[in-house]
Amino acid sequence: MTDPKNPERQQGARRHTALPKAQTLVEALPWLTRHNGKVVVIKFGGNAMVDEELKAAFAQDVVFLRQAGLKPVVVHGGGPQISAQLDRHGLVSEFKAGLRVTTPEAMDVVRMVLAGQVQRELVGLLNQHGPLAVGMTGEDAHTITAVKHFPRIEGESVDIGRVGEITAIDTGAIEALLADGRIPVVSSIARAADDHHVYNVNADTAAAALAAALGAETLMVLTDVEGLYEDWPNSDDVISKLTATELEKLLPDLSSGMVPKMQGCLFAVRNGVHTARVIDGRVQHSILLEIFTDEGIGTMVVPDDPAGPGSTAGTDVSGTTQKGEAR
Repeated sequence: MTDPKNPERQQGARRHTALPKAQTLVEALPWLTRHNGKVVVIKFGGNAMVDEELKAAFAQDVVFLRQAGLKPVVVHGGGPQISAQLDRHGLVSEFKAGLRVTTPEAMDVVRMVLAGQVQRELVGLLNQHGPLAVGMTGEDAHTITAVKHFPRIEGESVDIGRVGEITAIDTGAIEALLADGRIPVVSSIARAADDHHVYNVNADTAAAALAAALGAETLMVLTDVEGLYEDWPNSDDVISKLTATELEKLLPDLSSGMVPKMQGCLFAVRNGVHTARVIDGRVQHSILLEIFTDEGIGTMVVPDDPAGPGSTAGTDVSGTTQKGEAR
């Protein structure tokens, strides 16, 4: 209830109420300054893809990054949606070595779901905030080129169908969109240069490859866990920050679902990306919490020696060394 007899008290109460908002903005200032004009590649997946409120919050976060002067690029898969659509078509979902066995019939469904359903919905959510997002696939302008992937299971090479391994990245179309102020939304499918077939590509791997090719400031991978656990399942303590070498040592003991995500992070930071982050997509606005707050959430992977001799990590295009990130 306001006090008309004491306007100073009323004004002071308003200032007090707004102060946390101001503090949040001030805390974000160094991050906004550092990331201004930089490319941020975000892999969209997990629960964030199927929960309506999380999808809306994700779109708001991405648009905020763009309006704050960053250049977001979104890469997405669509595991749950693909499985549901395969089931409707009477096709069995089968996985080997953590990858979806993709017959030619299944590939038609994968392509339809990724480019015609998941991508269109995400583009629509982003474009509620303005004419910003443009959908594309790895096929477009030869953005992602792949060859047939043969995973090794128990020492033997196994044919799992139209699953691709990335051989080349052409960033021309994405860079043109970014220069025009757009937000590219990329579906993780690719065409082969040899047999010209279209292949299903792991979205974590695609996001990491694009981040490296674009010289991104950071790669962000949304997951359904809080981050990389220190001693799972014995402990739920999350590792806040680790180096590439430290991550490499942990890879053999990680769960199958985390392997492609962490391998992608490792590839990214060893190929010019300054930081790679695995964050909990179940938390609304997790992207903003990770980038623009001192505490951050999730797990951040950094190069072994960001400021060391001969390292390009942590250095901008002018050659100025940037300060490391505290967590």
